[in-house]
Amino acid sequence: MAGFGRRGFVALAGSAALGGPAALSAGAARAAEDVLARVKAAGVLRVGTETQFAPFDFLDNGKAAGLNYDLFAELGRDMGLRIEFVALPWESVLPGLDSGKFDMVSGPATITKARMERYRFTPPIAEATCALLKKAGDTTLNRPEDMAGKAIGSGKATSQLEQLKKFSATLSPPATVREYVDFSQAYADLAAGRIVGVANSLPNIAYVAAQRPETFALMATPFGEKSYFGYIGRKDAEYAGLMDAVDGAVLKMRSDGRLTALQQKWFKTTFETPERVASPAV
Repeated sequence: MAGFGRRGFVALAGSAALGGPAALSAGAARAAEDVLARVKAAGVLRVGTETQFAPFDFLDNGKAAGLNYDLFAELGRDMGLRIEFVALPWESVLPGLDSGKFDMVSGPATITKARMERYRFTPPIAEATCALLKKAGDTTLNRPEDMAGKAIGSGKATSQLEQLKKFSATLSPPATVREYVDFSQAYADLAAGRIVGVANSLPNIAYVAAQRPETFALMATPFGEKSYFGYIGRKDAEYAGLMDAVDGAVLKMRSDGRLTALQQKWFKTTFETPERVASPAV
């Protein structure tokens, strides 16, 4: 998931600091300038991203790849803009958006109640619900309830881990939950047979299963609270036009089948997503 912003605001603060009411008024007027108009005038939409979140955003032999790049290429064509990605570590993404380093965040990020209080999300582009990765050929894990009494792993400090723990508590006997520093370690233990499943977001494990079908398979039914991935923008009034235009482009891709085709390409599966998430379950 990733985030980015736009530069103009630092320059604006500098010009206003030159002094005098006229300078301050000019700075305030420019700060309130409609971002969509500014983006169209430049012909460039600056988008923040992290390159460590396959299959949305990752490096393939040093070249940026993933659903985000394909989707924003379509969005750029529809809006008549060139897309310029700004790569940052994930922990720098939302602060970068807040400080104006780019126009929006391509993330994607799970749409949550807490994030919606501060940011504006696009229509969902994929499901983010927690699901289970199992070994290829495993016939004992066909539905969530089958996790009872089994060793299941997930990543430390993740919402997926919390959802696994919550669901496990409803089982009899509960699953044995094992925490991993990162998901790659959990996948390695699954492949080696030290655990029987890994809980992660549905799109991510669908991608892992598609990349290594001889080793992994996807349990068809998710078990976590229904949640979705979306792209992030700012709620400020001057960003409303830009986010309206991006929302329209995403909804167009949703209606004409391009979003479904991208899901199939990158996940080898598709997701039923709403046009808008008004009240997240997480």
